[in-house]
Amino acid sequence: MKPMDRYEIERQKNREKRMEAILDAAEPLFAEKGIENTTMQDIATAANLGVATVFRIYPKKEKIAVGAATRKLKKILTVFEEIQNREATSLEKIEALLDHFLKELQSDEKDDIKIIEDFDIYSTRLTEPIEDIEQYKKVYREISRTYATIIKQGLEDNSIRSDINIEESLITLINTFATFARKLSIHKSIFFIELDLEPEKQLEILKKIIMDYLRG
Repeated sequence: MKPMDRYEIERQKNREKRMEAILDAAEPLFAEKGIENTTMQDIATAANLGVATVFRIYPKKEKIAVGAATRKLKKILTVFEEIQNREATSLEKIEALLDHFLKELQSDEKDDIKIIEDFDIYSTRLTEPIEDIEQYKKVYREISRTYATIIKQGLEDNSIRSDINIEESLITLINTFATFARKLSIHKSIFFIELDLEPEKQLEILKKIIMDYLRG
């Protein structure tokens, strides 16, 4: 290998390491303060880097936000793929997905769903297209394809009641549950409900309603 080629490879590796280090530093800040309220100086300080270095690697905070949200979304994709590949019925896989979102809310570490929820809100406030947003959308599409495989199995294995539109029902129900879990990860309770009901209990009730509905 030519010296210049070796130098270029090492330079690229170092750049990728710094990119990951910046994302590692930014994610806890995004989860604690929100993307909107986190500054590039905050991220540089947390990463032990000069702010000029951070700007050189990520010219805009939006690019860091996309990178962080994409990393979190990839973790969800991994869960979907693992569940999809199990030796189980479609109904059992749906229950496993619901349990995953419930476990995320019960965990002390809720950064994953908090950052994704905050990124979705943050991105709607921007007046110009976000650079690198396609990588985020690509992971979303991969999650959708994985879930579509679970839906297809439900059409074939008869584990889900046959008197409903299985495809429409599963899309609606999992989206509702996931969105509700993401909202509850930010708001510890639903403010317009006077009764003091823990978010985890709310999700457990919703899960039971969904599973009872699908079983018929």
